[in-house]
Amino acid sequence: MRFATRVLLLQLALVAAVVAMCTTVFLVLGVQQLRAESESSALNIARTVAEDPDVRALVAEISADPGSPDPDELKDGPLQELSTAVAARTDALFVVIADDHGIRLAHPNEALLGEVVSTPFADVLAGNEVVDWERGTLGESARAKVPILPFGGGAPVGEVSVGFERASVFDDLPVLIATIAVAALGAFALAALATFVMRRRWERLTLGLQPEELVSLVQNQAAVLDGVGDGVVALDPRGVVRVCNTAAERMLGLAAPIGRTLVEAGATASVVAAISAGGARDGMVVGDRVLYLDSHPVQRDGRSLGDVVIVRDRTDLVALSERLDTVRAMTGALRVQRHEFANRLHVATGLIDADRPADARAFLAEQLERGAVDFPVAGLGRVTDPFLQSFLGAKSLELGERGVALTVGEGTLVLGTLTQVEDVAAILGNLLDNAATAAARAGAPARVETTFLTDVDQLVMTVADSGHGIAAGVDVFTTTGRENLPADALHGLGIGLPLSRELARRRGGDVWIIDPGGRGAGAVFGARVPGVVVPQHPSSREETP
Repeated sequence: MRFATRVLLLQLALVAAVVAMCTTVFLVLGVQQLRAESESSALNIARTVAEDPDVRALVAEISADPGSPDPDELKDGPLQELSTAVAARTDALFVVIADDHGIRLAHPNEALLGEVVSTPFADVLAGNEVVDWERGTLGESARAKVPILPFGGGAPVGEVSVGFERASVFDDLPVLIATIAVAALGAFALAALATFVMRRRWERLTLGLQPEELVSLVQNQAAVLDGVGDGVVALDPRGVVRVCNTAAERMLGLAAPIGRTLVEAGATASVVAAISAGGARDGMVVGDRVLYLDSHPVQRDGRSLGDVVIVRDRTDLVALSERLDTVRAMTGALRVQRHEFANRLHVATGLIDADRPADARAFLAEQLERGAVDFPVAGLGRVTDPFLQSFLGAKSLELGERGVALTVGEGTLVLGTLTQVEDVAAILGNLLDNAATAAARAGAPARVETTFLTDVDQLVMTVADSGHGIAAGVDVFTTTGRENLPADALHGLGIGLPLSRELARRRGGDVWIIDPGGRGAGAVFGARVPGVVVPQHPSSREETP
């Protein structure tokens, strides 16, 4: 049996129990009300008869006579006529009048006149009114007994007893029961209808899934969402976040997103626009991360359930790609150096083979003074580290093809040898590429200047360009404020700088803006990368020219 059916039956059983209980209560209250009404009617009639002047006078006269009244006289007496008339008018079972000895002076059964009443009367003759259900000669009835008082005051001289038979008391009971039954059936029918509507609503909201299936889905969802490194965001058709795992919150920078829209949760405008457009979007910069977003609509039985967004962190992949580009550039530079060195060795060998040792010695001395390869980098000789020399030489050839001249600042001082050069190459390469882009947009002469300093095991770099600087209100390490700016107002392409900062911060360093530039001056960036320099030994430092 399906869970919704079990719930329906349970609710119907509960409603039936409540309706039965209420019906019983109303029925009991109705019976009590009928009893109270009959007792009240009997009491009022008895009071009226007991206060009748003729009744009071006749009963007082009979009670004063020490002898017993004659039953034959009572049959045709005024008290019998009065009681019979009152009983007929009020539909009472009986109206009985008795003297102070309990002898019947008026009774529906004339044969019982002159005899003592069958029910207790001492309490009434003591001056109290009595209302109760009793069984007498005429059967069980709701009766009221009222004392008859003499005109001059004193002890009661008799009593008036009025009763209604049980059948007449509950004449209205069938109608009452029918009314209660109709109300109970109506309540039950209304509850059944409400339960059925609730069941339909339940199945529509849960897409026909049963609680056991929902529990399984929740378990699977928790296992999938918490067991993968990708971010998952589920949006309902109104754009409200219904599911969001921790990875998605971290990568998108969301704050308590469940039950809120992406904008309310703190998502950037570019992320919201990419998700709204649907499809896949690579290279999204959010904070210091490079993300891949893939948004797909979800439907079931032709009904739109919203969208599911998959978020992947591509920062490490892009960083690895940058490092591979750096290695590729370094490989090309080393190939150039090897080829140039081989050419110089061939010249020296030819001079020696031609028996011209003096010319060979002069040629080698000249090459020793000139250095390894003639790269188009002004001030390259200030960089003593072979890796930086080769990397700057390779980048100078690349930047030269874009019409940008690369120079090394006069303040460069590198004391030590670089290790773990991949991060240095990725950070420096991104800074140089962004600077070259900004310089090229500004037009000739396009220049980029870089300076290096070492501090124990840290390498500090600065990169300055001849561009227009960074526009006000633009955060070059994110995508904020970049959407409506012209191309010549941008610095870089939006990925390299956030990636460089992320790589530096992973090592405990940072990338920052020293001077945003503007008004004819380009921007100046700084970078600090700890743990990439093996400091030069003091003795070696003294031998450095």
